[in-house]
Amino acid sequence: MRIHIGLAALLFAVSGCGTSSSGDGGNGVAEVRPSQIGAEQLRAAASDPEVARFYEARDWQPAWNADSARAVVEAIGEGGRHGLDPQTFLAASERAVAPTDREVALTRAALDYARALARGRTDPARLFEVYESPRPDADVAAGLGQALHSETVGAWLAGLAPQDEEYRKLSEAYLAARAAGAQGTTPIAAGPDLRPGRADRRLGDIAAALRRAGYLASAGERAAPARHTPELVAAVRNLQQDYGLADDGIVDEQTLGALNDAAFDRVRTLAVNLERRRWRPRAQPGTRIDVNIAAATLDYWRDNRVADSRRVIVGEPGNETPQLDSPMFRLAANPTWTVPRSIQREEIEPKGAAYMARNNMEWRDDWIVQASGPTNSLGLVKFDLRNDHAIYLHDTPHKALFAQSLRHFSHGCVRVADALGFARMIAGEQGVGDQWERAQAEGEEGFVALPRPIPVRLYYQTAFLDNGRIRYRLDAYGWDETVARALGFAARPRREVAHREHDVGP
Repeated sequence: MRIHIGLAALLFAVSGCGTSSSGDGGNGVAEVRPSQIGAEQLRAAASDPEVARFYEARDWQPAWNADSARAVVEAIGEGGRHGLDPQTFLAASERAVAPTDREVALTRAALDYARALARGRTDPARLFEVYESPRPDADVAAGLGQALHSETVGAWLAGLAPQDEEYRKLSEAYLAARAAGAQGTTPIAAGPDLRPGRADRRLGDIAAALRRAGYLASAGERAAPARHTPELVAAVRNLQQDYGLADDGIVDEQTLGALNDAAFDRVRTLAVNLERRRWRPRAQPGTRIDVNIAAATLDYWRDNRVADSRRVIVGEPGNETPQLDSPMFRLAANPTWTVPRSIQREEIEPKGAAYMARNNMEWRDDWIVQASGPTNSLGLVKFDLRNDHAIYLHDTPHKALFAQSLRHFSHGCVRVADALGFARMIAGEQGVGDQWERAQAEGEEGFVALPRPIPVRLYYQTAFLDNGRIRYRLDAYGWDETVARALGFAARPRREVAHREHDVGP
């Protein structure tokens, strides 16, 4: 309702509709027309450099009349579809009293909203220690000027947001979650694992949360179930499938985290992931490797189609895999591992010489180096990426960890399931398959350059499109909360995701 009241007041102020000969229209609001605003007034009011450049390009002429103001305010009023609060953009223009101040405030609102749709409301480079992925670049001041000239402000703004199916589905899911009121409720308390057929004092809360999140049919008020019934088990399994968890119907610690996220935080989760999608360029290379750090999955795209998907293991909390774009430029067969100083000092040196000997490690020029071989922490292949953070993809001798639902176990690098098969596929497609096979057969460290480096994107998305359905992942790093706060959501404690596996590999 606030938007409609603000729109009516703002349009009245811009157009001077309904004014009387006394000049106040009988409503206490003086008539305001663009002709009342002079160039010198605009120069004085447009203190913001971007706004000043916008008006300078217009020879310091006012931008807004009744129709264009209505179009832009109505467009900004659709911000909820994008997980954005329209009032964060419109409040200043609604509060302004002086005609020139209203004119300039509406321009500022249009520019800010345009930029939020075009490249995100927030700046990830300011939110995270490492964020090295390109963002869309849009000259919103020039675009707004052109849209005003062609009287297409609403259509121009609508076209700035991502137009793909994933963004549209995220938006639909956000609106549905907001309509269901899926936020702000106290989460379900922790407790022992709840298995099918068992009783638990939390069953009423669990059933209510499943209904709120859309996993259980709602049929009016129901008494709390006495046991974990087949109907509840089926609903829990659907939830688990959406969150990439083992779909056994058992409400364990991970499932309870997913249930609390689905029932109480989904509005936040979806708003955050809509924002992340606005950070990303609209066009991506047709051939690339995408690693979703939150989901711990890898997709290999060829000619704009997913040619291969596999599980990966990514950084544990505290050793997070950074968000960056980094090309893969070569394959390393039978790699050695030069242990980073931090792992060397904290995890290997204290274990002594016997541990190093058992793991084929030795000192070389004041560094601990692990020799090539199947027990090497990098496994039998390393995929070298070009970046300044020593982040790369690699094999691992610890294959069993790929079976885990949550796979945040490494020191930051990305371990790839069936890495040898992946390397063989890439080498074959690059025309260096024979060279790769020879390097691998030699048993010593060798390198095979890729004639065409492959773009690799490491990103963090806790809600995403998968086979036509929005899927979710638990926020292993607490990075959803970082973005949510920057978007203006009330602060909440960061939920920790339990991790019980660890090894010394990168």
